[in-house]
Amino acid sequence: MKKKLLILLMSCLAALALAACASGTPAASSSAAASAEAEASASAAPEAAASASAAAEASASAATSAAASSAPAASGDLEDTLVIYSTHPEELLESIAEQFKAETGVNVEFINLKGELADRVRSEKANPQADIMFGGDTATYMVLDGEGCYAEANPSWAANVAADYKDAHNHWFGTYRTPMVLFYNTETMDAANAPADWADLSDPKFKDLIVTRDAKSSSMRSTIAALVQTNMAKGGEEAAWNYIAGLNDNIKNYYNSGSMMFEAIGKGEASVSMAVINDVFKNRDKNGMPLEMVIPSSGAIVITDCVAQINNAPHPNAAAAFMEFIGSDACQIANANDHNRMPITDGVLAQCPEWMQTEFSALPVDWTEVSANQSAWLEKWTTDYLDSEKEVASEG
Repeated sequence: MKKKLLILLMSCLAALALAACASGTPAASSSAAASAEAEASASAAPEAAASASAAAEASASAATSAAASSAPAASGDLEDTLVIYSTHPEELLESIAEQFKAETGVNVEFINLKGELADRVRSEKANPQADIMFGGDTATYMVLDGEGCYAEANPSWAANVAADYKDAHNHWFGTYRTPMVLFYNTETMDAANAPADWADLSDPKFKDLIVTRDAKSSSMRSTIAALVQTNMAKGGEEAAWNYIAGLNDNIKNYYNSGSMMFEAIGKGEASVSMAVINDVFKNRDKNGMPLEMVIPSSGAIVITDCVAQINNAPHPNAAAAFMEFIGSDACQIANANDHNRMPITDGVLAQCPEWMQTEFSALPVDWTEVSANQSAWLEKWTTDYLDSEKEVASEG
């Protein structure tokens, strides 16, 4: 009888050893366990057999769990490509693409669409060709969000973004605060004669002294819409469009290139313009142009440049990774110092250029009202007021 029990015990221990090997447990550990069990069998063979059987079942269960936990989560795998539609300058996009690839290994393809960004995303809604929409103001994002163009995203940095700079349902987020300001050529105009506020730009004394970007510039479109909204709020619709009419009368040329616009000011072909603050600093400090910036007395038009993951994006995992990357402290600080982009979060400003740490007033624009009316206002501006004969396009 004892001999039969011993044979049964050894069979169970053999099963235990095999199960341990399957789960990755070293054979030496199994041998030690077998030796200990054999010594115990002399006084309690039946109990040892039962214990060995239970241990074998537990070992097999552990092996199954270990195999399941070591399997890669397919949803977390990054695709090898990310496609971005943007309005940002190529210099910034190339830098961001390099940073993102270095961090994730994902190749970035970006297409700069200027004023056609929203229309492109909208037209591809049923069959998206891009993963990320990057650039453009809050009003544009509100409109496209209402049309179901964006997917929900949950980047960790979103908690540090003020409510005014993000969607309540996590469909879009601000990335940069971009103040739109006035500036003038100090060699052709002195401070006493320079415009002090947006309202001054419609004064006839500035006729043919102003140049701006054309209707394809996202910053110019945002500026016109903001000026229409704030003038309507102050004096009604007629007053708003009278202001736009006076502004157009004073504009000498509309340029489809920012560099051409700044070159015209630098050469003295005109004296006054408007631009995002980082471009003014770049052309003054790096390109040596004789420029002086003016923060309008009623406030700078602060455009919130946004980002969103496109709904049903072809590379959703890479898109989610980009959403996490673009608002990270490291990325915000790098783009602030290398490209003069003011971070959306205040917590990193101490590590950014000094001008970003200086408080300035913002024009009180109702961006919700802008989003509801922007398309109609911009169509009216381009159809009834913008003089196409003043448009100047870059060659090629």
